[in-house]
Amino acid sequence: MRRRCLGPLLAVGVTAMLAPALATSTATAAQAATPSAASSSAAKGALDRYVKQKPQWKRCGADSPAEFECATVKVPLDYRVPGGKRIDLAISRIKSTAPDKRHGVLFSNPGGPGGQGLYMPMGMRERLPGSAQQKYDLIGFDPRGVGKSSPVSCDLEPEEENVLRPYKAETFDKDVAWARDVANKCKEEAGDELPHITTRNTARDMDLIRAILGEKKISYVGYSYGTYLGAVYTQLFPGRADRFVLDSAVDPARAWRGMIQWWAEGAEPAFDRWTEWAAGRSDEYGLGDTPKEVDRTFWDLVAQADEKPIEVDGQPNNGDDIRSGMRGAVFSPEYATEGVVELKKAAAGEPASAKRLAASAGSDRTGTAGAAADVPSDNGTASFWAVVCGDNSAAWSRDPESYRQDAVEDKARYPLFGDFASSIKPCAFWDKSVEPATKVNNRVGSLVVQNEWDPQTPLPSGQAMHADLKGSKMVTVLGGEGHGVYPNGNACTDGTVTDYLLTGKLPAKDVTCEATADSNAEARKDRKRDALPGSPLPERAPDRF
Repeated sequence: MRRRCLGPLLAVGVTAMLAPALATSTATAAQAATPSAASSSAAKGALDRYVKQKPQWKRCGADSPAEFECATVKVPLDYRVPGGKRIDLAISRIKSTAPDKRHGVLFSNPGGPGGQGLYMPMGMRERLPGSAQQKYDLIGFDPRGVGKSSPVSCDLEPEEENVLRPYKAETFDKDVAWARDVANKCKEEAGDELPHITTRNTARDMDLIRAILGEKKISYVGYSYGTYLGAVYTQLFPGRADRFVLDSAVDPARAWRGMIQWWAEGAEPAFDRWTEWAAGRSDEYGLGDTPKEVDRTFWDLVAQADEKPIEVDGQPNNGDDIRSGMRGAVFSPEYATEGVVELKKAAAGEPASAKRLAASAGSDRTGTAGAAADVPSDNGTASFWAVVCGDNSAAWSRDPESYRQDAVEDKARYPLFGDFASSIKPCAFWDKSVEPATKVNNRVGSLVVQNEWDPQTPLPSGQAMHADLKGSKMVTVLGGEGHGVYPNGNACTDGTVTDYLLTGKLPAKDVTCEATADSNAEARKDRKRDALPGSPLPERAPDRF
């Protein structure tokens, strides 16, 4: 789509699209009734002023390229009351490199929830082929409540940001108190904003940005949580979705407690695969000649670390640390094996590599890497809970004892990570969602892209997204390891996604690609590097999507 002068037309167009979503929002809110014709008209008038904003683009930073531009626009805090409080939304762009070949705008989101997306155009420019950069203006934004978009904070101390906690009978009461305290602090610090930091409202923000930019439709590349955001957009605004790539997809029906539990469920077949891989290379690694022996080697190390933490370079690793770290590591058998070898050395009192052991040691990473100096230190965690708890409060039991029972049962069922995933979370004490969870069920065309061995959104999760998006096609990378697929140097996957972005034509049928040694090596490289703002394949903390 070429850029046209759409000023007066857009003032009508956006309200034609936003008003139905607004009406739906109002009708489905817990205390709201169906809006009258008068209130709908008032809503349209209130939204018009947002559409008419003229972004004041300027260079994003003294050290950034001149073509990378940033601006701030206003959006309603509550789309049911668009004339009420407004919040800031930080947006960015890199214009098409060939205006005569330009098709439209390509939005992107790195995941999270709580991931900053303002610098995504820089990462996309680095990784997208030149032909795609000619087709699109690359558009980034920090989602509401995140980064430079009126960031929320719960004033959490670093130890309170430890999101995933293993179940232990002797510490469960303390974990319940932690969960309650986090929820209470969030209410105290950001109670007015929290109910509106949701995926549905972020999707509405995307559509408002679209209108402000003068575009009829948007194209989109979303990773991990960003796939859910993209799917919700297609549900709310089906007529505005152009070319949508959903990479490493969330199961919409399991947002969000069920998705966290996927981390445990998905790890068990990956662990079994790892034991077979390591056993087949016992001469090289010495972890056991059979899968059963490799399994025993690992759990013996966990038991030893539970008795006395295993130290590497002065850093103690207890059994829970090892289980937590191994949960993600096993999706890349070579990576996991190297880590367990180092752990075994350390357990025997031999010199070990802390760098390699990182594959099998727990991580306390929280928050958002690369956060700006003026962003609250707990913003990544605060915005994570706002979405995970606020999108679908119905998914979270209000009874702490139910979490104890689930954690005990799931630790037995999924011993690597079941108790981490199912134990108590602050959502147990969160306020009721303003709106019900979005049911994704539409025929909007989109492309779901998925590695077979993905630690954060396992293959069944991507398959569920594909089933819900009945107009979608799916690219499955057999043997593919890691979280985040496109682009990774695999001609099959990269070619399929790029062709879709360039032509808008989905494959005639679902596509199966074979992972290559190079593409899996690229995934490992992405995993090991420091997180870079705007990377289309950011390093993923173990407690984020």
